[in-house]
Amino acid sequence: MRRKTGLAVGACAALVLVGSAGTVAWKQQADELRPVGAWHEATAADRTPVSLAEAGTGAATEARPQQQSIPRRKTAGEKLPESEDPRTHAEPVKQKREIVEESAAAAAAKGRQKVGELLTVGKILGYARKPARESFRYPGASYVKLHFDRMMMLPGDYVTVSDAEGEESYRYDAPPLLEGMSVDKWAMSVTGDTAVVEVHRTADPLGARSLGQHSLAKDLGVRVDRAARGFSRTEQKGVPEESLTAPGRTGREESVCGSDESRDAVCYKAKDPVAYTRSKAVARLLIDGTELCTGWRVGTKNRMLTNNHCFDSSDTAYDTEVWFNYQCAACGGYDTYKPTKVWGDQVLATNRTLDYTLFTVENFKAVQKFGFLTLDTARPAKGQPLYVPQHPAGDPARIAGVLGDKADNCGVSDPGYTGYTADSDVSYYCDTEGGSSGSPVLSRKTNKVVALHHFGGCPNSGVRADLLSRQLASKL
Repeated sequence: MRRKTGLAVGACAALVLVGSAGTVAWKQQADELRPVGAWHEATAADRTPVSLAEAGTGAATEARPQQQSIPRRKTAGEKLPESEDPRTHAEPVKQKREIVEESAAAAAAKGRQKVGELLTVGKILGYARKPARESFRYPGASYVKLHFDRMMMLPGDYVTVSDAEGEESYRYDAPPLLEGMSVDKWAMSVTGDTAVVEVHRTADPLGARSLGQHSLAKDLGVRVDRAARGFSRTEQKGVPEESLTAPGRTGREESVCGSDESRDAVCYKAKDPVAYTRSKAVARLLIDGTELCTGWRVGTKNRMLTNNHCFDSSDTAYDTEVWFNYQCAACGGYDTYKPTKVWGDQVLATNRTLDYTLFTVENFKAVQKFGFLTLDTARPAKGQPLYVPQHPAGDPARIAGVLGDKADNCGVSDPGYTGYTADSDVSYYCDTEGGSSGSPVLSRKTNKVVALHHFGGCPNSGVRADLLSRQLASKL
């Protein structure tokens, strides 16, 4: 989506964007909500794109190739060149601010909002003469997320990744010793411009000192090879407008139609409590560590919906953080509630023409309390009032549409609009921005979802929910 610079007013104005990606199972401790990490892997069969027949055609949708954003991994029996082998770096190397990922324009080609960049690092810590603690600071960054390509630790040892104050902290236990020589692991992001990594040693359970000059001893250590640095608000505003163009469209397309009339979700709490409650089921998605979309719970089961152009495979779902309750605590204020983070899990269905992806999340029990939304099986009437809970530009939740008794231009403009195919969409002038892709468009009459938002252009548009309901009935 393309943002209309100068007209959109950010939610919780003094806040910065936060988010990340990775693979970790969660546990809740009694005294506080603090995740404890346990790396996991999906089976090869699970981590593949899924396709359903195109609506009204019966033709299968061809799954798009997965977008690669990680360096080459060593295959079994392959010997990497010395320059590529992490075991050759016995001492920490100076961090490099070399950008190693795609441009904002390339991200927009996939229809996602660009909010950060990947940087090379190359830092080993934890054993022998290596430091056990290291800070990774990127002044002005809105979040920092670290990637490990080596986790050679003794059984019982573990790593923590925390923010500078230690208020946000994640623990990752040692993998089997030999498996740790070459890994591909993202840690959960931490808010702010500093991530602190610390290797915690146990009471020498295997007699590590007795390893002495054993050849395995030199390989012990944890290596951070990359970091995702979130853009500051100033940088985010400087993202070229052409990189925010809706997928499949050209020209000067705006998603904020006139002045931005959306408000912090909490502003609706007293005057429009139903809309506020429904917004709780909407989540902020951070994909591959640097890109954003919106998603939401659909139905009572472990099911989430977003756009196909946001992601279409379980591989990408595994690298997506799903943030619930990322909302401002007060209308127009600066503080936010502590979000509940879970990881994306399996893609169950995806379709390019109807631009949807249905997926699950890990630790579903942690997010059940935020409620769910329901697809409307009937098409809305022209002029019917709407509202759109969303995470525009990755901001805390905002709602475009009716606030109490005050109506605006957020209503059905055309119930038979053309999206990727004729008559597939509902159009409206509700205000959205980059990052709003995948948001639910709800009817004020039924409080059910009538469209899955995916295009800007004034009018903006979303895929008809009645079409989605027919396609997904067996999976909901």
